[in-house]
Amino acid sequence: MTKLTRRKILQTSAGAAATLPLIGAPAFGADPLKVGFVYLGPIGDHGWTYAHEQGRQDAIKHFGDKIATTIVENVAEGPDSERVIRNLAQDGHDLIFTTSFGYMQPTLKVAKRYKKIKFEHATGYKRSKNVATYNARFYEGRAVCGTIAGHMSKSGVAGYIASFPIPEVVMGINAFTLAARKVNPKFETKVLWVSSWYDPAKEADAAKALIDQGADVIAQHTDSPAALQACEQRGLMAFGQAWDMSSFAPKAHLTAIANKWGVHYIKSIQGVMDGNWKGGDTWWGFKEGVIEMTPYNERIPADVQAAANATRDGIIDGSAPAFAGPFNDQSGKERVAAGAALNDGDLHKMDWYVEGVQS
Repeated sequence: MTKLTRRKILQTSAGAAATLPLIGAPAFGADPLKVGFVYLGPIGDHGWTYAHEQGRQDAIKHFGDKIATTIVENVAEGPDSERVIRNLAQDGHDLIFTTSFGYMQPTLKVAKRYKKIKFEHATGYKRSKNVATYNARFYEGRAVCGTIAGHMSKSGVAGYIASFPIPEVVMGINAFTLAARKVNPKFETKVLWVSSWYDPAKEADAAKALIDQGADVIAQHTDSPAALQACEQRGLMAFGQAWDMSSFAPKAHLTAIANKWGVHYIKSIQGVMDGNWKGGDTWWGFKEGVIEMTPYNERIPADVQAAANATRDGIIDGSAPAFAGPFNDQSGKERVAAGAALNDGDLHKMDWYVEGVQS
């Protein structure tokens, strides 16, 4: 595996002849498939990037020396990411995963020039012949968290630390709130936007501000454990993000949605090896094993754990989708009638909030 910082890879991009050394390549036989990963944050964030890194490790365990991987961490969304992606393409990577929403346009731009290389962009919605998109149904896990919050919150108020108002984040807020209001119809979710995916200081301050506004449980769609630590200090409850963060807040951390990206990475790498890789979009969740709930905190009563599991199971077998009606939006207008549910097309363009959300 080759690990590069953003600065190092930008330095190597100065010359087209620059190459990235391979570590662990087989001495004999076929050359390994070269797979690149572009990460938004540090692999030690214990959240979003950490989960992608665990997925890469799963792929290495599965394929062994049939693949050689390169990671580039701490890559800012925007122009920097385009240079990093282009450098990986120039170095002959066969498959490149770009793992944040803001890498969408840079990925498409580089892929247009390097048509023989396969690219996969996480959480995006634009595709081409050699660019696929993939995501996880995080909202399914948010519904499980909402069920727990609805049962355990004494104030009936949750704080939700949100990154950017894109559909992926909005649908998580809504799924969480709908599930909580099934338990407590008066439940409210107060949203605080921090305009960042990973900023521990902002996340901690946001958690404290939401707690001061009456929230006794905190959810987050940001990547550091700082909010959990703030809740631990105040004796409150919280949910982790993307991976098990319980080591940072053993009392506060109720559970988290673990993103099991290895399921997808193994499938895609095998497709390239077999010559049958296809573009399009992959959006998997509980059913496919791409998301799981981390172990429940022992402070969650057995009946609440059972209710949480029932929410999960209803999503998996289709008997109780996360966005099944009836429910209203913030204005009180009915958005989904009884017996109906939102489809994937509706979810991908979600830009409104359900009743009970204060955004």
